[in-house]
Amino acid sequence: MVRGERSRSRGPDKLIQERLGMTTYTAVVEQCPDTGLYVGYVPGFPGAHSQAPTLDELNRNLREVIEMLLEEGEPKLEAEFIGTQTVTVR
Repeated sequence: MVRGERSRSRGPDKLIQERLGMTTYTAVVEQCPDTGLYVGYVPGFPGAHSQAPTLDELNRNLREVIEMLLEEGEPKLEAEFIGTQTVTVR
């Protein structure tokens, strides 16, 4: 591998997750200006949303919600999270 080039192989965390049968979902997190609560949802995953006063608690809540939803079977995601973009207007 050339110095500075990133390996295209899976990282150790990804390999551990695969061996343990784990799946990673990306959540969008916002903070409500009225309540101060963190609100999170998984794009395209119906019902996968929660809120909490801390980010750690929000992560636990989202994990619990996703685990409950997965008990009904692997969902057919309605959309795939791609990323964010910065949009500049005048």
